[in-house]
Amino acid sequence: MSKYLNRIEEAEERAREFEGQVADPELAKQPGQYQKVARALGALGPLLEAGGRYRVVVRELEDSRSMMGDSDAELAELARAETLELETSLTELESELAFLLTPRDPNDDKNVILEIRAGTGGDEAALFAAELFRMYARFSELASWKVERMSSSETAGGGFKEIIALVKGDGAWSRLKYERGVHRVQRVPATEAQGRIHTSTVTVAVMPEAEEVDIDISPTDLRIDVMRASGPGGQSVNTTDSAVRITHLPTGVVVQCQDEKSQHKNKAKAMTVLRSRLLEFEEQKAADERASERRSQVGTGERSEKIRTYNFPQSRVTDHRAGVTLHKLGAVMEGDLQELLDSVKTQITAQEEAKREV
Repeated sequence: MSKYLNRIEEAEERAREFEGQVADPELAKQPGQYQKVARALGALGPLLEAGGRYRVVVRELEDSRSMMGDSDAELAELARAETLELETSLTELESELAFLLTPRDPNDDKNVILEIRAGTGGDEAALFAAELFRMYARFSELASWKVERMSSSETAGGGFKEIIALVKGDGAWSRLKYERGVHRVQRVPATEAQGRIHTSTVTVAVMPEAEEVDIDISPTDLRIDVMRASGPGGQSVNTTDSAVRITHLPTGVVVQCQDEKSQHKNKAKAMTVLRSRLLEFEEQKAADERASERRSQVGTGERSEKIRTYNFPQSRVTDHRAGVTLHKLGAVMEGDLQELLDSVKTQITAQEEAKREV
């Protein structure tokens, strides 16, 4: 019991600190930092509300137990009945608090930068990259999120060598963060005359959208090149130098955007992607320093992992991390991903909890 009261008091102390920062006029001059602190304060709301109810039940339970030994038999019996009810309420509240006190991913409320690239398989991989993008776009539509294409490189056959998009919506990162990795497709390509099943792969990268307050980028660390946009096969599709390539010199990270006709819009989109890649870089470096063995955990999103197989001949999709196979591939490709996402999250959460208990 005391461990929950101690954790509630710690949360209340953090809330007071955040409230003090939000009330500081100086913070209001920094919109990005203000929003970050305000979100952190808001995230504590459910825990503080449950903590208040927990305190009331603890106090009432102590009073009820003290009355069980009353000399008045009828009063003592009422106290015993009330004690049983309060003990049940306390157990339920402790389960709720255990969930609320589980370490929360600080990026859970952020938007997502989604990068899909054709892997092995040539044109077939590029076509499947386009289908995966459509799958995530349909899932986003069902979740009432918005998808904004940032950059893409199309093939002559209608596929994508690469496509980068910004997914905006409540909980986008928390629901999509485990999708990163290698997605494998098994099917008969349209160009296959012998009817043989081919195996191709597509890599998916998922990053939280980084805000300016998350990553400080010095202009002197950037090399910005402008060029004409190109289309399938490398042909020029623009008569002006609107495409933008940004190189972050300290890390060597390169981002290029060309989808917009405006150079300024392409530069803004490229900077959005760059910030997110640098945030991922910094977070991965910190994770490596904290615990290198975490990278070997199943489903952490290493891009070399085969996380899922889409088997078209048998209308089957298998997630190798969660050990789940669904025979409704058509529905999945139309955006019905929730069952898969829930299974993967349950599996990875259980693994993380087991690691914390060791």
